[in-house]
Amino acid sequence: DYIPFISRGCSIIEKGIPELLLSRRTPAARHGRERLGHGDGAAQEGPHGRPGQVQAGAAGQNKQHSITKNTAKLDRETEELHHDRVTLEVGKVIQQGRQSKGLTQKDLATKINEKPQVIADYESGRAIPNNQVLGKIEQAIGLKLRGKDIRKPIEKGPRAK
Repeated sequence: DYIPFISRGCSIIEKGIPELLLSRRTPAARHGRERLGHGDGAAQEGPHGRPGQVQAGAAGQNKQHSITKNTAKLDRETEELHHDRVTLEVGKVIQQGRQSKGLTQKDLATKINEKPQVIADYESGRAIPNNQVLGKIEQAIGLKLRGKDIRKPIEKGPRAK
């Protein structure tokens, strides 16, 4: 009458006595994985109808587009971080000083060892201010570009050491 058989994931279950389960192996305990389908000890079907299917982490799932806590937090941030740019006033002073000396953007760039695009960016207000570049432009055109006294001529005198 009693015919023992072995089921996947279980040791011996005797036919006719379904409540008798001698032992149950759990791959989840061995491998740290989540076992899909738990139940009465018979062969369990996973999400795709395969018995005893084990799924590790997010394998087989489209997790790359899920919204995480950090992404949601970043979305709630309203503060935009950006670098300050050179003001248009400084750009106009550079342009006027350059033209008063009879220099083109390329000539001024060559004189201060920078690329012509750097001068174009400063004049248009797209450049991020760099004190070294501003200092070289000030010396080349002879006008102040920083501080309160913008547009005033640079006083040539003995430099403090």
